[in-house]
Amino acid sequence: MSQHALPGASHLRLSVPLRGRDPNEPGRASTPLELFFDLVVVVAVALAAERLHHALIDGFGIDTVVSYMLVFFGVWWAWANFSWFASAYDTDDVIYRLGTFVVMTGALVLAAGVPQVFDERNFTLAVIGYVIMRVALGVQWLRVSRDDPLHGATARRYAIGVAVCQLGWLSLLVVPGIWPIAWLVLVPAELLLPLWAQRAGRINFHNEHIAERYGLFMIIVLGESVLAASLAIQTVIGGESLTLELLSVIVGGLLILYSMWWIYFDRPEEHLLDSLAAAQAWNYLHLFIFASVAAVGAGLVVGIEEATGHAHVGWQWVGLTIAVPLVIFMVALTLLYVRLPMSLLHRAVVPVAAVLALVAAFMPMPVLTIGLVLAGTTGFKVWLRFHEHEQAKDEAVSSAEVSA
Repeated sequence: MSQHALPGASHLRLSVPLRGRDPNEPGRASTPLELFFDLVVVVAVALAAERLHHALIDGFGIDTVVSYMLVFFGVWWAWANFSWFASAYDTDDVIYRLGTFVVMTGALVLAAGVPQVFDERNFTLAVIGYVIMRVALGVQWLRVSRDDPLHGATARRYAIGVAVCQLGWLSLLVVPGIWPIAWLVLVPAELLLPLWAQRAGRINFHNEHIAERYGLFMIIVLGESVLAASLAIQTVIGGESLTLELLSVIVGGLLILYSMWWIYFDRPEEHLLDSLAAAQAWNYLHLFIFASVAAVGAGLVVGIEEATGHAHVGWQWVGLTIAVPLVIFMVALTLLYVRLPMSLLHRAVVPVAAVLALVAAFMPMPVLTIGLVLAGTTGFKVWLRFHEHEQAKDEAVSSAEVSA
């Protein structure tokens, strides 16, 4: 285990050399600072989901999808880069804490710019917030290049790449007319930066810590569905009559919420991060997982407003606003776990559920029907897991008897 001022140490120091933490450190967990950072990031996630839900009711088009994905990309990518950096170099000294506060401030600025992105297609404030987050992390990489000679070349590549990309984003504020072209260049450049940087030497991230960090972010985005379920119950308590439609949204929403949690956390993930390529693929797929889960929450709010007469979009549209992001969620999960050993039947469960969820969007009471599909999928996965476990035990006993 690294011996220099680990998080939770009794004596806070002004500056500790960023030489890297032990990637095999036992019991590594998220720090209070990381949890505080997540709390700030959730503001931007909530605002993006809120604006999406309004767009789904008031007027939905391809520009809404683009705005949502670009905002979510900025939030997720800045969060992910901080989380991976902290996994390797969190020394919890004063300078590190102050740098993290700067990143958090950038997240708040980005969140403040979300309404302008959806309402005016104005990315100025959101880009400024994103650049603040990324530049603050780039400065930390400069510290690593000075303090950790073993990974100095990798750290310099990170710092250079971050600087170049942020100059690109800032140039859009001067020449806004090149936005569409710039997005097609800068987003891939940001995504490819870790692969290019770590060709100079892989950073020693803590796999279990990273898996936990992503699990916690999953809880954050699931919070949008929790909020939707809470709003549905609140409408009843607040005096709205409990109609069959509203009851179907409440029950279906809860089934969807609980099933998404169960399906996502069904398997351990830290061993999927054993190689750089696998870790980055796992990382990229989570953009679609997180964005789709938050979008499901927005769709559930649309269902509540339809059930209470505050929206008139039709139940088929309500079903699609939930089913489409659920399909994306389940397809991304299927790709996420493609390397795991499992039976063909077990591997087919989630893709089949995705198709059934899309069909359920066109059925009566679609929110409840989709919820029943996901609940049935979860139950079948649980039964299948127990069945395969018992089958493996029987095969082991038979093998032992033959050997005897």
